[in-house]
Amino acid sequence: MAGLKGVGYALVSFAIFATHDVVIKTLGAIYAPFQLIFFTTLLSFPLITIMLMRDTTPGHLRPVHPWWIGVRTAAGVIGGMSAFYAFSVLPLAQTYAILFASPLLITVLSIPILGERVRIRRWLAVIVGLCGVMIVLRPGGDDASLGLGHLAALTAAIFSSLASIIVRKVGADERSVVLLLYPLLGNFIVMACIMPFYYIPMPVEHIGMAGIISLFGFVAGLFLIAAYKNSEAAIVAPMQYSQIIWATIFGYFLFGESIDRQTLVGASIIIASGLYIVLRESRGYASANRPVLQTRSRHETSSTFRISPLLRKAVAGR
Repeated sequence: MAGLKGVGYALVSFAIFATHDVVIKTLGAIYAPFQLIFFTTLLSFPLITIMLMRDTTPGHLRPVHPWWIGVRTAAGVIGGMSAFYAFSVLPLAQTYAILFASPLLITVLSIPILGERVRIRRWLAVIVGLCGVMIVLRPGGDDASLGLGHLAALTAAIFSSLASIIVRKVGADERSVVLLLYPLLGNFIVMACIMPFYYIPMPVEHIGMAGIISLFGFVAGLFLIAAYKNSEAAIVAPMQYSQIIWATIFGYFLFGESIDRQTLVGASIIIASGLYIVLRESRGYASANRPVLQTRSRHETSSTFRISPLLRKAVAGR
């Protein structure tokens, strides 16, 4: 019963995340990503502060691994900015299909960063999944106007995966407040420097929508924490692919989008490869670090927080 409850929490979480991305896409048609990220980050501070007040771990705000935290912060800034832009200009289903490549990229990055040994079957899954990405990207296709959006989605997947694997690398040594606060500050400072060059005055209702992005990212993160507390990672992780269903529904009814054959085929290949990697990692003998299963989050944006640091004690004591 607890496992089913965890699945329910996960499905609710990813439904909220998908709605969160719809608001990003709506505002992204009007405002530059720099401006949206600045305001969503600003409005996320009170919510994240409430979460961090519960961190009773003794220590200070100086990172134990400053270089790794610096790289993770830069990766979070680049990944979040790229994700915002991709959602703004690409159909939702295409954006998700490319972002779903994160488990493949995490598997590859785990080799140099975690010392993970990836055997031939997982390598084949990665290669097949990356072929699916190429199908979605359709290099050399006729629709060149979306090329930058595709590149942004791929960049978001790469740097979000890098941020995830760094949390896996240093998470046991760093306080949760350090892992959560530095990327948030990095986004705020960088976007504050860039935003004046792209600023467009925002009516109060659009500021309220930016607040909704922050609130939905926070609430979805809480549901995802509840999901991992009630179910195994191997059960919860595949639920992220439910976002493609919401992308299809929202894209069709709100933005007049439809999934073309190439996106459908590519997304199916990527999802199948990701599920296979999750299955292999769930068997302890196939993976020493279980990097994908231990990520416990979806792609990063400035309005979401990585839940892995907050779950270490909770899941360990379950």
